[in-house]
Amino acid sequence: MYDPALRKAVEQAWENPNTENAVKDLWQEVFPGVYKTQFFDPEKLVGLRNYLDRVADADIPLRPPYGISLNRGGAMLDERSEGYLAAPSFQAFYGSLMNTYMRPIARLLFPDIHGYDTQTFGFSIQWQADKDTSLRAHTDASSVTLNINLNLPGEDFSGSGVRFFDPATRQVGELTFDPGTALIHHGSVPHESMPITQGERSNFIMWLYGDHGQIPPRGAAAPAIDAQTRWSNPSAQSDGFAPF
Repeated sequence: MYDPALRKAVEQAWENPNTENAVKDLWQEVFPGVYKTQFFDPEKLVGLRNYLDRVADADIPLRPPYGISLNRGGAMLDERSEGYLAAPSFQAFYGSLMNTYMRPIARLLFPDIHGYDTQTFGFSIQWQADKDTSLRAHTDASSVTLNINLNLPGEDFSGSGVRFFDPATRQVGELTFDPGTALIHHGSVPHESMPITQGERSNFIMWLYGDHGQIPPRGAAAPAIDAQTRWSNPSAQSDGFAPF
């Protein structure tokens, strides 16, 4: 389901971390500290979307993301969250996404988060024009946030861009999603979801942070780590801490 270029580059980096620049080259900085890439193959997303729809139709009592009403595709994904999507096959997919893709990519783009990336968190949302339409400006309780669009080709929507704010320059930029694309940024970057005016937008939101919710201090020097360290997984176990 991953974009072929990203999948190939990530697989090569796990085999030989010194090839990691091929992964980095796939990410474009589209706003200061915000990177974008084609993460999933849009033509392969239908399987995941159908799965999430079947979960919603099964009346499993899943807990929705905090502050966002329960709708199709709105669920907690990580085992630390009460009412999470606990299906073993989905948890295997979720774990691979976080450990094989998100963590090493985050370390590559944001070296300061190393050591503040031992814990995972995730939820899904679906913005609907007649329900939750926007989310006001906020920062995330994460070291780094990965926001992946799950819309299918031809599943258009209007509005619902993500607006970012650069505190240093007071610059404001609004970014939009194509099917299967992803944005990644420090959780400390202020951002908001603009009102959706037509259609639906489905997304996965993934977080990394340190034990018990620790995140890197602002302005902290990035630790000197090598490529081999970036392409490895921490030995820390889940601490059970959930931001919400």
